[in-house]
Amino acid sequence: MKQFDLTGKVALVTGCKRGIGKAMAIGLAEAGADIIGVSASLTAGSDVEKEVQALGRAFKAYSCDFGDREALHAFIAQVNADFPQIDILVNNAGTILRAPAVEHSDEYWDKVIEINLNAQFVLTREVGKRMVERGAGKIVFTASLLTYQGGVTVPGYAASKGGVGQLTMAFANEWASKGVNVNAIAPGYISTDNTEALRNDPVRSEQILARIPAGRWGSPDDFKGPIVFLCSDAANYMHGSTVLVDGGWMGR
Repeated sequence: MKQFDLTGKVALVTGCKRGIGKAMAIGLAEAGADIIGVSASLTAGSDVEKEVQALGRAFKAYSCDFGDREALHAFIAQVNADFPQIDILVNNAGTILRAPAVEHSDEYWDKVIEINLNAQFVLTREVGKRMVERGAGKIVFTASLLTYQGGVTVPGYAASKGGVGQLTMAFANEWASKGVNVNAIAPGYISTDNTEALRNDPVRSEQILARIPAGRWGSPDDFKGPIVFLCSDAANYMHGSTVLVDGGWMGR
């Protein structure tokens, strides 16, 4: 089991305040990693910080609006100054805005693409270049079922997550030979804030559950194992892969 041990590693996890990102951060800490956490409204003393520290691991909190390019660059400069070596980058931060395509405004489109795709590219480029220089590192994007499907009333989100799938492969193509693994995890229907509207719709919720072979909505804790695997030596020969964690949805 030593190949899954992340003791001594430093992991930067975006969107870690709650949901899947929080579970990923805790899972990495359980495997031994210290955590750098960043979310739009993350402050010192958050629940995720307390849970990570309870495991005996260090936690450093940052707040950054990924929809603000200047703020993103300022955050990157600060975190790179504070941490000379970042071993793991988990690109989990994201947003979703729902509206029928004919009503999906420029503002909706621009905000979702900026946070879900543009910011992911910039952060990965800037943190990843130091991994390339060092010849080692693990990067994991959070993709989606909509990396593969178009969805309904979420054209911006679908486009951004399709882009994340391509970005994962594009970075992997260049960096696999440099000792840096770039992969993605595609969540299915998970009980988080993003799916609250769907879960509260009795008709839509029943339709979704009927298609999931596992027969249940996923839990954020279902991502602890996959994220530890992809960030560990056990996944050293995985490059450009998107791992589905969807209860079997895509195989139906």
